[in-house]
Amino acid sequence: MVGRNVDWRRVGWLAAAALLLGAVIGVGAGLLTLLLYGVEHVMLGYVEGPSMPGPFAVPWIRRAAAVTAGLAVAAVIWYLLRNRTTTVPSVKKAVAGERMPWWQTVVHVVLQIFIVGSGASIGREVAPRELGAMLAQRFCDMFHLERADRRMVVAVAAGAGLGGVYDAPLAGMFFAAEILLADISIEAIAFGLGMSATAAYVAALIKGHHTFYDITAMQPGETPSLMAFALLCGAVCGMAGALFRRGSQWAESHKPGGLALLWQMPLAGALTGAVAIAVPQVMGNGRAAAQLGFSTFLGGTGGPSPSGATQSAQSAAASPWTLLANGDDAASGWLRGLGLPHLGLPHLGVMLAVLAITFAVKAIVTLLTIRSGASGGVLQPGIALGATLGAMLGLLWTLAFPVDSVTACALVGAAALLSASQQAPLMAMCLVMELTEAPIAFFVPVGLAVATSAFVSSWMLGGTARRRPAVRPASSDSVSEK
Repeated sequence: MVGRNVDWRRVGWLAAAALLLGAVIGVGAGLLTLLLYGVEHVMLGYVEGPSMPGPFAVPWIRRAAAVTAGLAVAAVIWYLLRNRTTTVPSVKKAVAGERMPWWQTVVHVVLQIFIVGSGASIGREVAPRELGAMLAQRFCDMFHLERADRRMVVAVAAGAGLGGVYDAPLAGMFFAAEILLADISIEAIAFGLGMSATAAYVAALIKGHHTFYDITAMQPGETPSLMAFALLCGAVCGMAGALFRRGSQWAESHKPGGLALLWQMPLAGALTGAVAIAVPQVMGNGRAAAQLGFSTFLGGTGGPSPSGATQSAQSAAASPWTLLANGDDAASGWLRGLGLPHLGLPHLGVMLAVLAITFAVKAIVTLLTIRSGASGGVLQPGIALGATLGAMLGLLWTLAFPVDSVTACALVGAAALLSASQQAPLMAMCLVMELTEAPIAFFVPVGLAVATSAFVSSWMLGGTARRRPAVRPASSDSVSEK
């Protein structure tokens, strides 16, 4: 009976969009990742990866110079782009029907990748989403799709950009359905997942596949005490995430629009570079800072901790803790003075201090970068803040409950804070689980923490967060869409 009312022509166009447009977006996401690696190689002399999650081996003078120069160059181009030509709208405005100019969008996308590769503290996930939305609008023009379908195609294409660049199809689908469309319908889920999966597959063929975060120093499975930790961590991260969201919204609303951009962005770069002299993990989209939280481990290399977790020699060598301790510049000098090379319970205070400093400066520098006029995302910075906060709480928690690992606590914190800052619990949970390739059993404590953080942050943010309209109003790229 239902089949008689199906518009098979429309279904065919949507299926074609999922496959064809998803493949094109996957190519774009893969090329943007290669571009990021190229910029890192030229500007900083390294390429991020599992063995080097941040610019820890880059000389401090190069770290400072790269991010300052990168934001100075971007400031000039963004000034001309925003004041001398057609403005690039946010993805939400594009979903609502506002036109994304093609070459301006491409330049805007490349600039975001460029500043992240130069070391600016901001996420890179907006770039593939904007590229996906712009390509989707051209697809809709070419095949004369109706207005209602255009909205859905543009939204899921933006989500596919996220899914492609991070090899995270579930997160890409939920980003489109939960944030852009506010529609958890069968059609939106099926169409969004099909396009995101296609984009992720094609992008992986170009850029390769590897686990974004190493969480091998984690306990074998969930425990009753970890479930209790999820409640506590979810509440704390809910509050922190709500504050970070408010800070991001403030920074976005106070961006300079004129000539002030030409000096504020270079200044933000110089300040980031100055901080990075001692805290190199603050640079980039948040991978280094998050990995610091995920790699926090109490126990000897190769030997199990009381939780049963072990850290292999390979993981220990690539840990930001090891890279910080074994460096030969200012960042390593002050940490060695605190006894970082000899980690363990006697130096618990040192580890807490390093994590707290990383959390604070990452939040401040990210908001400063947005406030200076830079465009970009806050997804990865949110994960970084959650992982470091979760690791701090985990270090204290494991003193009373040694059956839990700090890495598991960091995983819980990363998803919980991201959920709170984005007001998108399903997207946050799936993104963190996909980026870490965590065992499926950990969906249980992570889900509990995400639910708690979503409730707490919604209460803190007030009625706006609790009462979402069916179609949300357009807003800035670097806050509400992250």
